[in-house]
Amino acid sequence: MDLKLKNRRALVLASSDGLGKAVAAELIAEGANVIISSRNIEKLEITATEIGVHSFIKCDLSDASSIEPLIVEAAEALGGLDILVTNAGGPPAGTFADLTDQQWYDAFQTLFMSVTQSIRAARPIMAEQQWGRIVMITSVAGKESVHNLTLSNSLRAGLHGLMNTLSKELGAEGITVNAVLPTYTETERLKQLKVDRAALTKQIPAGRLGQPEELAKLVTYLCSDMAGFISGQAVGFDGGSMQSV
Repeated sequence: MDLKLKNRRALVLASSDGLGKAVAAELIAEGANVIISSRNIEKLEITATEIGVHSFIKCDLSDASSIEPLIVEAAEALGGLDILVTNAGGPPAGTFADLTDQQWYDAFQTLFMSVTQSIRAARPIMAEQQWGRIVMITSVAGKESVHNLTLSNSLRAGLHGLMNTLSKELGAEGITVNAVLPTYTETERLKQLKVDRAALTKQIPAGRLGQPEELAKLVTYLCSDMAGFISGQAVGFDGGSMQSV
């Protein structure tokens, strides 16, 4: 299927590895010109060589002052911006009682405000051309809380509210806004959580964990012309594990 993404200009946040890297690689495979970003310049250099990106930009999503310059620099390098995929590494695990105020503030910037700030900067560019695709990579935790992931449960739910609001506010400007909600997927983040993989697999009706490349194909479709009438949707990537309707 030709998704008609040839020469579309895309920026993928937090994309030196994991889900972001997989999305960037899939967009490139469909012909898009892609810029990746991360706070780790060494990983960016390696990933850029591996997947053949247009270029890369160092950016720390925990630093509010770095978000708008990232969008501006990416748009200048690409000659515009058609696609923005927001993404961020998961916050520290912990129960409500475990977490400090500073951990809440830090996670709020990295998970929530980085998305707000990047969309705010990208919107005028997309609105002027009357075409834009914004896809947030969030988590099933934003729809059904996961034990010991209090920060992720809370802040990703907020992102879904933002996504739905923006789909209504930006629709007349030719911009769609959607979210993809992955469950446990084969990434470094999964290793960091030190979870029981066998137990997790039993929770997923599909009988296995998700693969980054599968999620990337879903995100890429939502970035295409063919998804022009899909907006305001929180799309589960969960192997049937979510119980909510």
